[in-house]
Amino acid sequence: MSDILQLVEPMIPALRRYARGLLKDVTAADDLVQDCLERVIAHWHHRRNDDPRTWIFAILHNLAVNRLKQTARRGEHLPFEKVDERVLARQPTQEDNLMSRDILLALEQLPEEQRSVLLLVSVEDLSYSQTAEVLAIPIGTVMSRLSRARERLRQILENPGKAAQGPAAHLRRVK
Repeated sequence: MSDILQLVEPMIPALRRYARGLLKDVTAADDLVQDCLERVIAHWHHRRNDDPRTWIFAILHNLAVNRLKQTARRGEHLPFEKVDERVLARQPTQEDNLMSRDILLALEQLPEEQRSVLLLVSVEDLSYSQTAEVLAIPIGTVMSRLSRARERLRQILENPGKAAQGPAAHLRRVK
């Protein structure tokens, strides 16, 4: 045991410097050196007769590489007290998912010509003239269909029960 102490103790400052250079964190580097020294003591009988310095630095290097890979996989460890509150608190998504589902169902109830205009203008962000060109219809027709589609979509979303009756539910009687 005394030969280990005589050989390893003078290397500790160099091991700490190398560990700090690799990890860029004083506390983590000191922990790494401690782990390295534990391995050196536990496996001293496995070393070869050549220079123990290279063997010890190889152990430190391999432990550092493993720790860096582990940190990359798991992410940086932060104490709970240091975590930003905004990271822990999240907006609930259940209502957003229900709203998205309702909008998709409402879009399915629109006539195809209104749905296509609404999707091209609102979702794909095409201009009225681009939409008219894509659908090969006049720009006035695009504006009229878009207006009717938005109104119908609003009605479906505000009154889901009446939407099942279809578009004939709000027709006026003409004499």
